[in-house]
Amino acid sequence: MDHAELARMLHVEDDVRAELNRCARRGLAPLEVPAPMRLSTWMEQHFYLSEESSYEKGAWTFYPFQVAIADCIGHDGIEAVTWRKSARTGYTKIFLGAVCYMAEHKRRNQVVYQPTDEDRDDFTTTELEPALRDIKAMRRVFPKVNRKSKDNTMKKKRFIGCLLHLRGGKAAKNYRRITVDTVYYDEADGFDTDIEKEGSPFKLGDKRIEGATFPKSVAGSTPKLKGFSLIESREAEADERMRYFIRCPHCAEEHTLEWGGKGAAHGMKWRDNDPSTAAHLCLHCGALITQAEYLANWQGRWKSDTGLWIDETDPTTLKFRTPDGQEVPPPRHIAFFTWTAYSPQAAWTSIVGDFLAAARKAKQGDDSDLKTFINTTRGETYEVELERTDATALEKRAETEGNYKLRVVPRGGVVLTAGVDVQGDRWEVVIWAWGRGEEAWVVDDMVIHGNPADEREWDEKLLPYLESPVKHACGIPMKIKATAIDTGGHYTHQAYNFVRSHARNNFFAVKGDSIDGKPVKGKSSLQDVNVRGKIVPRGVRLWHVGTDTAKDLLHGRFKVQKPGPGYVHLSKELSADFFRQITAESRVPVRTHSGERYRWVKPNGVRNEKLDCTVYAIFAAHAMDLHRYTDRMWQRLEVSFEGDLFDTAEGEAPAELQARPAHQPADAPPPPPTLLGGRITLSGMRRAGERRG
Repeated sequence: MDHAELARMLHVEDDVRAELNRCARRGLAPLEVPAPMRLSTWMEQHFYLSEESSYEKGAWTFYPFQVAIADCIGHDGIEAVTWRKSARTGYTKIFLGAVCYMAEHKRRNQVVYQPTDEDRDDFTTTELEPALRDIKAMRRVFPKVNRKSKDNTMKKKRFIGCLLHLRGGKAAKNYRRITVDTVYYDEADGFDTDIEKEGSPFKLGDKRIEGATFPKSVAGSTPKLKGFSLIESREAEADERMRYFIRCPHCAEEHTLEWGGKGAAHGMKWRDNDPSTAAHLCLHCGALITQAEYLANWQGRWKSDTGLWIDETDPTTLKFRTPDGQEVPPPRHIAFFTWTAYSPQAAWTSIVGDFLAAARKAKQGDDSDLKTFINTTRGETYEVELERTDATALEKRAETEGNYKLRVVPRGGVVLTAGVDVQGDRWEVVIWAWGRGEEAWVVDDMVIHGNPADEREWDEKLLPYLESPVKHACGIPMKIKATAIDTGGHYTHQAYNFVRSHARNNFFAVKGDSIDGKPVKGKSSLQDVNVRGKIVPRGVRLWHVGTDTAKDLLHGRFKVQKPGPGYVHLSKELSADFFRQITAESRVPVRTHSGERYRWVKPNGVRNEKLDCTVYAIFAAHAMDLHRYTDRMWQRLEVSFEGDLFDTAEGEAPAELQARPAHQPADAPPPPPTLLGGRITLSGMRRAGERRG
């Protein structure tokens, strides 16, 4: 073997050895344990502002107030971070940086929830994908950045060693079958407060991190309406609520930046409606601080309402200290608040100018700009006069005259319908009686405790109640003629099977639909039913209920002041909780994919099962076409309760109205009222005719 051939063989061996080493390093990369690094340090080293989503592309630089927020998001000892914020405070970039940091540095499985699927797509295309393309560090864990595959889609990004899910937050199904370490909620106030009646987005999403070694829940949002703000409610639940304190350049005392306003003793001030005079009044010395003075010495510290403060001097980790300087463990849940005045991107003169313009517009009756200013500049919730029914006034209207007791159908009521709301440990049922012109009476409000997950308990506990006759004031026992049972939340298939198994009872499987203009009785579709592990194809008909339409109808009828058509009768025996729940919701503007729309929404932490049951009972009445009945049709029904027309056996209820079978098309004409179940005598018919004559 000559020297040239030997050299050639050795060179080949070196290439093979080098390639083997590269493959080994690449294969062992998921097992690599990186040195500890704060999120702020990682972002300063790696994060890049992409041209698609930034005014200027290039490296990222933190403002002083942003550092601790980022490092709390990256801190393994903190389980939950909440950030109530205004615009221009850097939330989106820090949130995006955290997603990349958790994937590249900590190899954690994550899920990002956006309010809607459209928001998810927009975030993926304008924020996430440009970041994955431009941040060089991400190429180590995401080599498929420019390739379409099943591991690189709008809904999923598979990195080396971990996975990122991207979901819209409208559908309850998007919160299932995911197991992750970190969950993010972007623009949390854009989510529904109750996701398809299964709970708040935070409750559903945080289930995805149960069992994680280092669970992390991060939520940030610009707040919206007072009492309906998810981010404000979550902030209130935090162990520590932090504000950023700066030092006054005149007296060196600490204070926060506040909006203040014209009549406040501390905060933003200006003279003669001139925005150019805007300055910040110090709480301690009364000196005015210009924005230039603030920016020249804006290094401050985060302190909570309990005095706890964050020490950022250690380059490897944050430390939390008491007012006397003692180090303590980090809080489990920490909340931050920032507003636009802290950011150098917004001039204080512009902030005051925007407010003055919005205030002038509000005086002319248009408060839209003022609402936007309070939400997006001040980072606070906006309080408006809401359209709702007052519970106290409604309770005062409850009737004491006559013999109006619960579980007795008052005179005038000739048809019974019921609505059933299924909860985790019970069934809530409200029975309504209907009379001429859809005059309505609450007949019963019942809570049946049990386990709806067990199909046997539906038959053992719920069914006997729904089948039990209710005594009419004239002495005739009546049965519920139609019952609507909610299937949109808990135990859907158990509800489906119950309805399927008892079709003769006129049970309707229903699901709410809050889209504008939907009829109370909407479209229906056949659904598969899972019966003890066996699928019954097209086993039950599911009806969609126009919930907002029904609530509009009920809200309007609460305004009817005199008994008669459309009047709602309420018994004094109803509990105060019934009145609170049936008036729980307010009609408020909410964000939808087609713009701002008005929806009936319940405040956070408020129960509304009685309202839901009533909506379903209204659906059941519409399913029987009561809203189409003429006076003559109502009169024929009323005859059966005049006392001597029927010779009715004990316990046998006259079937005062035949409900349309569930299979009958929605657009079929209403059936004529039929009087069945009793024996009608000729002499009785004549006497009834003579009385009417």
